[in-house]
Amino acid sequence: MTTLPLMPKATAVWLIEKTALSFTQIAEFCGMHPLEVQAIADGEVAQGIVGYDPVANHQLKQEEITRCEANPDARLKILATNNPVKRRSKGARYTPVAKRHDRPDGIAFLLRNFPQLNDLQIVKLLGTTKDTIAKVRDKQHWNTPNIKPRDPVTIGLCSQTDLNAAVTAATTRLERDGQEIPQPPPMDLMEHEAAGGEE
Repeated sequence: MTTLPLMPKATAVWLIEKTALSFTQIAEFCGMHPLEVQAIADGEVAQGIVGYDPVANHQLKQEEITRCEANPDARLKILATNNPVKRRSKGARYTPVAKRHDRPDGIAFLLRNFPQLNDLQIVKLLGTTKDTIAKVRDKQHWNTPNIKPRDPVTIGLCSQTDLNAAVTAATTRLERDGQEIPQPPPMDLMEHEAAGGEE
């Protein structure tokens, strides 16, 4: 399986501008056709794209570029990475448009079943806002009559791993602060309530 550099076109722009590599070498490294690389060099394609430095971004070593500049038949080797896809940990999660109407159901489920979660944790888990959480909690949401608590993992809004981690963190926080861990309401009550959480 060939590993391509991050931002292949921007990487190609940088390699064309900063190195003496052949179009074929750049094309093979960036997963492009040599004619496409030539078009970038001629200014016909990728105008306005800022070059992406693969050396500074730990995808190539300068020695590797020098080696291949000296031998047109040599092929660039991308540096192996220990963490191929680093998941971003900051900021709210992006939710696909098709799933956004499911978010209030997911919020209602978390409010009801995991009352120890704070609003910020729910914001991060579901990619929602504190305002939406407050409206679902207070039954002020425009779609309140149709909100049915549904597991956000089942409907694809977050992973079980992320949910478990958030619940563990919330429980640990409460224990550290000497607070009681709130318990979800009994099942028969939960069946009768369409939505809403612990006050």
